[in-house]
Amino acid sequence: MARIPVVPARGASALVKIAYRLSRRKFGAVPEPVAVSAHHRKLMVVGARHELGVERAARVLPVSLRELVVYATAVKLGCSWCVDFGTMLIKHEGLDVDRLREIGDYANSDRYTELEKLALAYADAMTDTPVTVTDEQVAELDRRLGHDGLVELTYLIALENNRGRFNSALGITDQGFTSGDACRVPMP
Repeated sequence: MARIPVVPARGASALVKIAYRLSRRKFGAVPEPVAVSAHHRKLMVVGARHELGVERAARVLPVSLRELVVYATAVKLGCSWCVDFGTMLIKHEGLDVDRLREIGDYANSDRYTELEKLALAYADAMTDTPVTVTDEQVAELDRRLGHDGLVELTYLIALENNRGRFNSALGITDQGFTSGDACRVPMP
């Protein structure tokens, strides 16, 4: 349970009810970060618009790489809600969920490509406090992904850092999206 209560649908504003309905339609349940953000409707709306915009715009990198670095960032931050939700998204994309068990030892795992290992090391370095990204990391990823791919990778990792820190600070934890307790959206 979050450190502050969610805004219940009963008695919520029309805008919040619409957001909840759209969330349930898309995910099978209202994500708790949305229900907590509803205390500040303007930021909830800005956050939703931003997430939808990023979802539409981030198309340079393969979906598997995008989801992998976001997941790894969530794991490093210890955001159980992000890990739960991210695992559900990875499942729904039809990606290999089993290899996520080796995310903590990706550098020594043969389940990750060299590019994935570079991107995961970059995600680790970006998530460190203070940030430990090196010029060499940026140069190699830029060479392999191009400027647009590097910017997208950096943006997605930074965004997950934002999400994970928000959720962790407010005590938002695993909601059951992976287990099916929260998500009743059928697998594609």
